This record gives sequence, C-alpha cells and structure tokens, in this order.
Amino acid sequence: MADSRTTATDCDRLVQLVAPPAAPVDAHGDWAAVEAAIGTRLPDDYKRLVETYGWGEFCDFLYLQTPFGTSEHNGIEWQSAHPTESPEEDRERYPYPLHPAPGALLIWGTTMNADRLCWLSDGAPEQWPVVVWSSEGWYETHAMGAAEFIESWACGHAGSELLADVEPDLAPCFNTFRPRTHRCLLLSEGSISHPERLRLLRESLAPTTDRGSWRSEHDEMGQDHFATVDADWLLTYDAPHPHQIRIDFPPEDSGQVQQRLFAAVHRMGCEVLGITTAAGTSLPAWDTATDEDEE
Repeated sequence: MADSRTTATDCDRLVQLVAPPAAPVDAHGDWAAVEAAIGTRLPDDYKRLVETYGWGEFCDFLYLQTPFGTSEHNGIEWQSAHPTESPEEDRERYPYPLHPAPGALLIWGTTMNADRLCWLSDGAPEQWPVVVWSSEGWYETHAMGAAEFIESWACGHAGSELLADVEPDLAPCFNTFRPRTHRCLLLSEGSISHPERLRLLRESLAPTTDRGSWRSEHDEMGQDHFATVDADWLLTYDAPHPHQIRIDFPPEDSGQVQQRLFAAVHRMGCEVLGITTAAGTSLPAWDTATDEDEE
C-alpha cells in the first residue's frame, strides 16, 4: 500500500482525470448505519468516491456501487468467493472466506464483463488492497485503495491482467446510472464542412467536455463523443455515413434538449430528416414515447 498517497490525493487525482457529475445518484446516506449492517468501518477514500461520483460507470466499463438508494443492482456485497459445493475443494482453490471473517472479500464494484472489484478486508480499512475477482474465477491483488485503483486503471497503469483496458478512442469519463431517454437525429449534409459543423454543434451546447473520437483510414467514417458540462447529456456525432447526432439524457430534460439541439442543427446548416430511438425505431415526433426509450 502506498502510504505516502493520502486518500484526498487519490480522489483529487481521479477528479482531475475524470469529471464527476453535477448531481451524483445514490451518493449520500447514513454511513454509520451502513457500517453497522456490514460489521466493519469502510475506507475513507471509498466514502469520498461515493459522495463525489455516486452510482455509475467509469469509461463505459467499470461500475462503482454505493450502499445507498433502493436499486437491487446497487450496493456493497459481502459474500464468500466459493462457488462450488465442496468446502475442501474451495479451501484449496479459493483463499477468501465469508465476511466478517478476517481476510474476507467485500465487493464495491463490478465491470461490464461481470468481473467483481473487491476489498480484501484484513487489517485497517485504509490498508485494504483491491482484489479483482474475474468472471472466470481468477484473482489478482493490487496494493492500493479503490480511488487509486480506478485512477490507475483509467490511465492504463493498473497493470491488471484480468480487466479489459479502456477503449483507446474514449476519453476518461463517468456516467451516472439513472433513467435516460435516447434520440437519434438523421441529418441532411448541408454545405458546411464537417469540422465546422462539429464546432458549431459543440458551441451551441457549450460548455462541453471531450470524450474521444475516431476516424477510419480514409475518413469515410468517424465519430466524435462529448458531453455537456452543465447538464448530464451524452452525445455522439456520426459523419458522414450516416450523418446523425445521437444523444441520451435524463427524461426531465427532454424539452430543453430538443430546443437546444434543433437550434444547433439549424446553425450547422442542416435539416432533420428523421428521428429514431437508439434501437432505430422511427418516431413521428421528438416527444413520442416508446417502451424502448428509457433504461
């Protein structure tokens, strides 16, 4: 464990790398009640992570769970790492017992690939290392806390052989887990160049933060990912085949999103040729509700 790096430094370094949401989800509650239920104090860096980011995902892959809220998909888990029915075989293959026994696993996060991110809860909470428990039953231990591990992974420095790397075209980012509405605007080309259209789009929705981009070898296809800073809107601008803007946002922002996005399209010199859901279902109007709209 790197004692010279305080919990504040670990979290501050992560915040500098990954902008936290303006309104974290399931980020606040009674820590004393949580710790009483689990039977142990939790690391301070984790508490600050939860209060800063809340329930959500880093880089579309690593999920931070919190002990607050009512969702069955959220929460700290404490359980045995023993999937077989043979105790003797378990003891030989899996070294971690069931909490609250010493050296037990507590799960504070997961991944898109169903890997589990745990603490090895042996000793003082500030000294608990992170254990990656892969979906295939393999383990690796990292001598650092949760905040430092996430920051190291997002930078590509965690040295994990079990976790997938951050997508190369994706800038470090965090998405809150909340109901979202998805819309895709199919656009005419217009006479303005693509770089200028992108500039006008982002200027119309400013302030925005970059989330990466990619181009095919001959620029016949490409994507630009970005998000608004003053609202939780996530956007992808595809061009030129197909030429479209994809956006997802909290349902309560629908009217504001429509107004600002259509004004941006007008500035870009384009016309809206059609509106679809994320699944490609055509909609006769922006505010037409469908069962697949929200997640």
